[in-house]
Amino acid sequence: MKRYRVREQMNGIAEPPGKVWFWELAAGVIDADRCIRCGTCVAACPSNSIGVHRMTGLPELVKMCTGCSLCWDFCPRGGLRYEALWPPSTPEVTKATEPFETASEASVGAWKITGGPPGDGLGALLERYAVRAGVKAPGVQDGGAVTAILSALLAAGEIDGAVVSKPSSGRDEPWKGVATVATTEAELVAAAGSFYNQTMALAELDLSRYPALPRRPKLAVVGTPCEVQGLRAMQVRPWATGAHRVDAVVLTIALLCTKSFDYEALVLRELRDRRRIDLERVSKIDVVRGRLVVEYRDGQVALDEPVKDFHGAALKGCEECADFLGRSADLSVGSVGSTVGWTSVLVRTERGRRAFGKARARLDVRELDDVAALHRLDALDKRTALRALQRRFDPDAPLFIDYEEHVRGYDGTPRQPVLIRR
Repeated sequence: MKRYRVREQMNGIAEPPGKVWFWELAAGVIDADRCIRCGTCVAACPSNSIGVHRMTGLPELVKMCTGCSLCWDFCPRGGLRYEALWPPSTPEVTKATEPFETASEASVGAWKITGGPPGDGLGALLERYAVRAGVKAPGVQDGGAVTAILSALLAAGEIDGAVVSKPSSGRDEPWKGVATVATTEAELVAAAGSFYNQTMALAELDLSRYPALPRRPKLAVVGTPCEVQGLRAMQVRPWATGAHRVDAVVLTIALLCTKSFDYEALVLRELRDRRRIDLERVSKIDVVRGRLVVEYRDGQVALDEPVKDFHGAALKGCEECADFLGRSADLSVGSVGSTVGWTSVLVRTERGRRAFGKARARLDVRELDDVAALHRLDALDKRTALRALQRRFDPDAPLFIDYEEHVRGYDGTPRQPVLIRR
């Protein structure tokens, strides 16, 4: 193809040592069906050479790759050892510099990609609550805490917008989430609720599509733990970025997550085609208490089935992740640990505490109902990751993978686990 002409002219010429190309990321992650569609590689590329394929939604090379290795280095399924982003499980390390100022500088003091103790307990934690919005916006999930917090921060001028998911406008894509930057309370409310497909959210940090934002915007990002992993890693290793404004992010909110789904596999194949769900009538899709629940607008429960029945529609790369709790975020939120209609909120940093404080007047707040539920699902998530890694690297060997000691290679090879005999 024309856009690869320079690369073709280099054939036969020795490459400089230490180069890692997008093609190696593609082979080890994308083509291997391990991509988790977080958008980190798109945001990391300093030459804006990586885009999103219009049909597959997967990363693709759109112009010349320079072999800088950053797409590989920051990929949560490539070179990133995301466990090193987890602050030790004590509050002291999360006391940040002045919050809501420059994200890249403020973050460097709190997180270092140098390794550290295993993430035990619930991770770095200042406060924990069960929360619900005093006045819930239409369509919110659980207690509506995220919409309430973001709306309060926007009204207070603490942020100029938030990267969230909104419904796709495509007529053939019902109940598909797409990434957007919401800059008004109305846009935040329109994006309320959950979608269970990944959106390449970090690719949306190319803010040239949002000219109304100020020159130095302050943004929140709401995303899955893997999206926060990639973002946090980019913030603590400053480099000459491309079009994507990683430096603009001043707050991260991680959604408690064990897995995300492929949109076509879950919504179209499993729900519409196999279970005959009328997607035009659906008002809510929710995963709660280990069950996938679909409700119609008239209040009828159209589906209530164990979520394990839908594991075949999940992204395969999610099996390798042991960060259900979103340990490197400022706030972690989800339904686990709270009764129905409430949201569990884990406040991890001073920046997160300030954000929560700004919204507290809009919230009903009480103690968590079932802290043990968070521990149980975290332990299950880690065991699942162990099994997935063992199946990937040596499914027949009678060996045990020590999750906390494994590392990933930076030479284009996938994660290299440490195997220890029982």
